Amino acid sequence: MLVQDVMTRFPACIHLGADIRRAAELVSISQVSELMVLDHDDEFVGALSEGDLIRAILPTWDESLRAGGSLNDAFGDLARKARDLAGRPIDPLVVRNAITLRPTDEVARAAVVMTEKQIRRLPVVDGRKLEGTVARADICRAVIYYA
Repeated sequence: MLVQDVMTRFPACIHLGADIRRAAELVSISQVSELMVLDHDDEFVGALSEGDLIRAILPTWDESLRAGGSLNDAFGDLARKARDLAGRPIDPLVVRNAITLRPTDEVARAAVVMTEKQIRRLPVVDGRKLEGTVARADICRAVIYYA
C-alpha cells in the first residue's frame, strides 16, 4: 500500500511571513498538531508544530522566578509573552529540514519513521510540491480498511 492511498490531500497550511497569532488560530481551528509551511510560490518549506508555538511563548524558568515563581505568576508570564510575540512572523520557528515522504513510498515506511522519530504527521512532498500529509490516524485507518 502506498502513501498516496492513505494521505490527507488537503492538509492545514500556512505561508511564511504569517504571524504567530494566525498559526495558533489555524492549529486551533483545524485541530491538527502540525501546520505545513509554504512559500509564496506555494512550494513546501517545512513544518510548524503546536509544540514549536508553545515553546516560543513559554517563559523561561528565569522569567518565572523573577515573577515570584508561583503557578499564577507563570501563567501571567505566559499570557504576557504570548501577547508580545503574537504579531511576530512564524519564520524562525519553522522546521525547514522536516522529514518528508513521497506519494509512492510504502505506508509501512511511513509507520516506521513515525514510530522511530515519534512524529504524529509527516508531509508528503513531490519535488517541492506539497501533495498531502500522513498522520498516525491515517495509518490506523489503512489497517482497518485494507487488512
